[in-house]
Amino acid sequence: MADRTIQRDSEIPHPSGAEGVIRIRGARVHNLRGVDLDLPRDRLTVITGVSGSGKSSLAFDTLYAEGQRQYIESLSAYARQFLDQLQRPDVDWVDGLEPTLCIDQKRGTNNPRSTVATVTEIYDYLRLMYARIGVPHCYNCGTAILQQSADTIVESLSQLPESTKLMLLAPMIRGRRGKHDEVFQEIRKAGFVRVRVDGELYPLDDVPPLAARRNHTIEAVVDRIVVREDLQDRFDDSVRLALRIGEGLLVSVTQAPGESQWQEQLISSAYACPDCGISYAELEPRTFSFNSPYGACPKCDGMGVLDGFDPARIIDFKRSPDDGALLAYQDATKAVVRKMRAVVEPYLQSLGFEWSTPLKKMKAAARMQLLHGDEAESFAGLMSLLDQEWQSTRSDKRAEQLELLQASVICPQCHGGRLRAEALSVTVGDTNIAQLTAMPISDSTAWFESLELSAADAVIAKPIREEVRKRLRFLNLVGVGYLSLDRSADTLSGGELQRVRLATSIGSGLVGVCYVLDEPSIGLHQRDNDRLIGALRDLQQQGNTVLVVEHDEAMMRSADWLIDMGPGAGQHGGRIISQGTPEQVAADPESVTGGYLSGRLSGVPDLPPHEVDPKHALVIKGASTHNLKSVTARFPIGGLIGVTGVSGSGKSSLINDTLYPAVAAQLGLQAPHCGPYQSLEGTQWIDKLIRIDQAPIGRSPRSCPATYTGALDEIRKVYAATREAKQRGFTSSRFSFNAAAGQCPQCKGHGQEKIEMNFLSDLYVTCSICGGKRYNQATLQVRFKGQTIADILDMTIDEASALFTNIPKVDRVLQSLRDVGLGYLHLGQPSTTLSGGEAQRIKLGSELAKTSTGSTLYLLDEPTTGLHFEDVHRLLQVLHRLAAAGNTVIVIEHNLDVARACDWLIDLGPEGGAAGGELIGQGPPQTIRDLPASHTGKFL
Repeated sequence: MADRTIQRDSEIPHPSGAEGVIRIRGARVHNLRGVDLDLPRDRLTVITGVSGSGKSSLAFDTLYAEGQRQYIESLSAYARQFLDQLQRPDVDWVDGLEPTLCIDQKRGTNNPRSTVATVTEIYDYLRLMYARIGVPHCYNCGTAILQQSADTIVESLSQLPESTKLMLLAPMIRGRRGKHDEVFQEIRKAGFVRVRVDGELYPLDDVPPLAARRNHTIEAVVDRIVVREDLQDRFDDSVRLALRIGEGLLVSVTQAPGESQWQEQLISSAYACPDCGISYAELEPRTFSFNSPYGACPKCDGMGVLDGFDPARIIDFKRSPDDGALLAYQDATKAVVRKMRAVVEPYLQSLGFEWSTPLKKMKAAARMQLLHGDEAESFAGLMSLLDQEWQSTRSDKRAEQLELLQASVICPQCHGGRLRAEALSVTVGDTNIAQLTAMPISDSTAWFESLELSAADAVIAKPIREEVRKRLRFLNLVGVGYLSLDRSADTLSGGELQRVRLATSIGSGLVGVCYVLDEPSIGLHQRDNDRLIGALRDLQQQGNTVLVVEHDEAMMRSADWLIDMGPGAGQHGGRIISQGTPEQVAADPESVTGGYLSGRLSGVPDLPPHEVDPKHALVIKGASTHNLKSVTARFPIGGLIGVTGVSGSGKSSLINDTLYPAVAAQLGLQAPHCGPYQSLEGTQWIDKLIRIDQAPIGRSPRSCPATYTGALDEIRKVYAATREAKQRGFTSSRFSFNAAAGQCPQCKGHGQEKIEMNFLSDLYVTCSICGGKRYNQATLQVRFKGQTIADILDMTIDEASALFTNIPKVDRVLQSLRDVGLGYLHLGQPSTTLSGGEAQRIKLGSELAKTSTGSTLYLLDEPTTGLHFEDVHRLLQVLHRLAAAGNTVIVIEHNLDVARACDWLIDLGPEGGAAGGELIGQGPPQTIRDLPASHTGKFL
């Protein structure tokens, strides 16, 4: 008998040519149906499929979760208790897995202190650079800071008035964690008997134990003196001793004769202004940290902004007070106006202004004094007057008026720089750290390239410059060069934040890592897609596996290996329909994705042409919000209108920050502060305004599609109307899992119980009382068509729609959700598990279910986020249906199928940031296509 060679699974080469594979066997997370898969290592792999087909369940909830679990379980039990762990995935086994890094669109914490510079770690390098080679200047007079000798310090202190009480302290520890027992021993050996710890004086033997994990400041009391003329020698000895013990620093604490307050001053023999005598501590990286008390601006605590009255809302300098320049008092009572005028008018007269004089003639310094008060404190300023009124008013109406005048305003002390004056006066190349981070990334890249340093400084800065330039080049490469480094991370879109995070991974230089990314092309124009793909390809060629969940056609075609999941969503998905090279998937007749890649299917629905009248339009003129350059845009009524342009070109500034609040204000709705514009025409054709964004529909797991859309309210009424409910005296509130009467007493309506496992990941187990049904037994006795209320919440929207066909109010809501492609979602699915795109479509479905007036203005921000070709096709049919009913639908969008399907396009550009904000063209898609300056037109 011939020998038979058995080739093991692990020895079979992967068709992609990869030398190794990651093997997944029996994955059953969420809707996955026992998926078996071999992923090629060190390749760029794209997972695609219709929404809800199981892509994220496979990539994030299985592969990444298992990678994290394997890594964390390699640590000690002690270390594991400090780490958050994902739930263990339901999978038979995964092997060949490399260390995994997940770069998704979740915001984590919405911390306003987090910026582009801190997320990418660029700010850490900048702080180090400024601490090592920065040139300090006096923040008072601008003179370069020089060393201050001991003689100069002695002379300065000897000038204090006679009988002044003086205490000289030598700083030993400044803001360091620990018990610092060795420091106290050192002070004792030096012969000192008193010490100041965290601002409190103690005899050295009576110091209480220090908390090891808190920051402490410890200063030795060198001398206590009452100033007299004959103490020159004692001054000299004590100052020199304090400087020696404090390594060049001393603290003078003084109390003037007749005063009760003590004044404190840090004096340095290293840095001091020769003219003003202002001393600096030695520059350290924390000097430039706005998250440290040693660097943060004391006025705003490092935020750069303060909650207060917005100058733009309280005064118009173009007018005179007679003509209503004082906007804050336009709707105030006569008594309030009279009280204000009695204070403000004398101040204006002292500047040579009458009540009828236009304030535009006022100089910049006088304007600041009118707002914030003068240094002599003879006039408190409008801001202070309004703040006092807001705190003391008893009128609810006036309090509401004053609240509308408030906003986050730039801190008047640091002017948005977030740092102390000492830190802001340190420069490198004549630029301080706040000015550098305020530049767009493209400009800061050029600044670093052109920075000229001395030979000594160049050696110190070389490794820092290399790390910073590497990250800046990547950020430019992936199309976010228009962002500034000081931009708050909580203001970034999901796609922007993901690409910013990716810059850190590129900069780290890791090899042998599996990167899992969630639609990195979101918010990216087609022009910039090739750059992103090139960056991911660089990451892969460094020796990493790059796994991308993506719907973008260009990304799919660039992949080494493409996996198509489906065939449908929810329980109809969870299987691998096709996998192979993009060409192989395109040729597969079973693959829906392949149909679109090959051209067998089209993303643009076959709908009759719809022409719009440009004269019958909503027109906003002279919009100049952020980077907009006096844009005049025309939005034809009753059309589907697309707003396109590269990232940062001004789309959101035009629609979200200008058009939306301007229309809302004219319709009498409450709206956020509106960006500047000249005029708005055509609102007489609009009677309703609906903005649909990607914000979550709820922040609690109790929120779900059924509660958000109101479907559960109607379903509860159906159950309350049943015979069993009436016999038991149950009202509709009984069927709410948020009500104590109906909810399970054990899990309080959650359906799950959390079990803390210390150094293992927390377990969420099904409630032992209700079995995950959320309700108590009495409530579950009531049935409708054989189904309990818990059964309804466990159904998909498709299943529930079939059950409630004859209940019009419920059926209309469920059918609307199905129309926007959400039939696969469960009615009771927690809102915290929904993607931004799903949340936006739930909002759209909810609005579709309402009775349309035919004169509604809909504003949507990238509604195709997270949508497959098939889902985009379905969404376009819904949007066209809205427009055909006479409504006006405006979408901010990068998807080319959506752009082609629009009746009218408004294209902004040509680039992002300062190089954008111009109207490139507006008109039907064919008009934009023929514009040589339009990046969108080239792809159309």
